[in-house]
Amino acid sequence: MPSLFIEYTILGYLFVFVARICDVTMQTLRMMMVVRGEKLKGAIIGFFEVILYVVVLNAIFSSLDNIGNLIAYALGYATGCYVGLSIEERLAIGIQYVQVITMKEPLRLAEILRDNGHGVTVLEGAGRSGPHFILQVLLERKQVERFSETVSAWDEDVFMIVSDAKKFRGGVMRHSKTTGAAFAEKWK
Repeated sequence: MPSLFIEYTILGYLFVFVARICDVTMQTLRMMMVVRGEKLKGAIIGFFEVILYVVVLNAIFSSLDNIGNLIAYALGYATGCYVGLSIEERLAIGIQYVQVITMKEPLRLAEILRDNGHGVTVLEGAGRSGPHFILQVLLERKQVERFSETVSAWDEDVFMIVSDAKKFRGGVMRHSKTTGAAFAEKWK
């Protein structure tokens, strides 16, 4: 009988741990969807997240004096944060707005980027060292690393700012093979 009790206790801890990983992973993904303006996806994920959360809380509140449950709950939360962020990073959902400032033939770099299928807008700016050009590009998030490598290979001293573009309309934007389209979508 004692081995059966230990087995059920270990299974109980494992259930709390795994359920909390799933719950927090969904919480992380839901938050990323909401921040990026994907309201419906965020709401759907939130529905399942709350159901799982209540189930886990019920398991915990039924035995608050059980330190094993509390440890499994906390470990599941921490692991869920890591897993959720890892999944979100791999999905690379969203559009990024990139500004590039290079002193090394910026107009030539703009042409190279355009030849690679990127829509590039060039603005004239003024900095401490005088006038310079600012290249503006919209990219899918999964393209930013390769884009950055291309620009850094052109000029290792490049100044580049990457930020989320929550809403955009029109223009030319190179999409990855998974999405296909050649033009930016209407307001999302």
